[in-house]
Amino acid sequence: MAAISVQKLSKHYKVFEKEPGLLGSVKSLFKREYRQVKAVDGVSFQIQEGELIGFIGPNGAGKTTTLKCLSGLLYPTAGEVAVLGFTPWDRKHEFLKQISLVMGQKNQLWWDLPAMESFILNKEIYEIPDQEYQKTLHTLVELLDVKDVLNIQVRRLSLGQRMKCELIAALLHTPKVLFLDEPTIGLDVVMQKKIREFIKEYNQAFKATVILTSHYMGDVKELCKRVIIIDKGSIIFDGLLSEITKKYANHKFLRVVFAKEVDKKSLKKLATVKEFDFPQATLVVRREQASKAAAKLLENFPVADLNIEEPGIEDIIREVFTGEDIA
Repeated sequence: MAAISVQKLSKHYKVFEKEPGLLGSVKSLFKREYRQVKAVDGVSFQIQEGELIGFIGPNGAGKTTTLKCLSGLLYPTAGEVAVLGFTPWDRKHEFLKQISLVMGQKNQLWWDLPAMESFILNKEIYEIPDQEYQKTLHTLVELLDVKDVLNIQVRRLSLGQRMKCELIAALLHTPKVLFLDEPTIGLDVVMQKKIREFIKEYNQAFKATVILTSHYMGDVKELCKRVIIIDKGSIIFDGLLSEITKKYANHKFLRVVFAKEVDKKSLKKLATVKEFDFPQATLVVRREQASKAAAKLLENFPVADLNIEEPGIEDIIREVFTGEDIA
């Protein structure tokens, strides 16, 4: 049996629309206009126990709404969902003790108290036996290296330290299903890497089923073999990440800042010039030629700064749907 089974899940909202200005406000008193928004529209997929899935799409695609339905926070308009054999929106105690939802933009820790106080509270909420609690807490603290900050007020922690403690609070009851909504948002590159490594270790150690949403290509590429792409409430791709990157992300961007004036025509001989506004330029090269092209730039042009960048997830998704060449 699949850990998560979703059949034709839909979530529609009725949104009030008002004309601008005083006249619009007066009109709305007598006649209110509404528009239906299909946040999720007929989504179906299955996820097996222990899978780590990337759930990606542009802003407003329906990612967070889907996760909220799967975790029982929202009641859907239509469709059937089974998570660990439970219907999520029934909110049964046995179900809630086996899942966890971590949202990078939401704070579950008590702001004015040390993180340890929230951990103790969660221990009581989830009825975790003392011995099991101590063992799990020790394991998570060691994996995330936060031993020195557990007794410091959450408000005084850095974003990275707080995110680590958020993960501990969410995982103390060792959930079988973990929903991660933008867990690395706002973190620097080093902290993103540490969070990724932890998610991978947790998935392997506890055989947990994980659904990860992220706008960072690095998160998805390092953690997920399979991805589900959603746009405008509907799934448009469900398969191996390698199939997408091979087809749509076969190039990289060279972001260059020049120290002196350069000839745009000479740049075109080296690569495709996507943007040029001196002193900055963006060049597009094939993935396998990126290092060689960067070396030629440094050798033949007055380069002040140079970055090699991956195309963003939203760009790749846009190409998947519209056929627009992001290069």
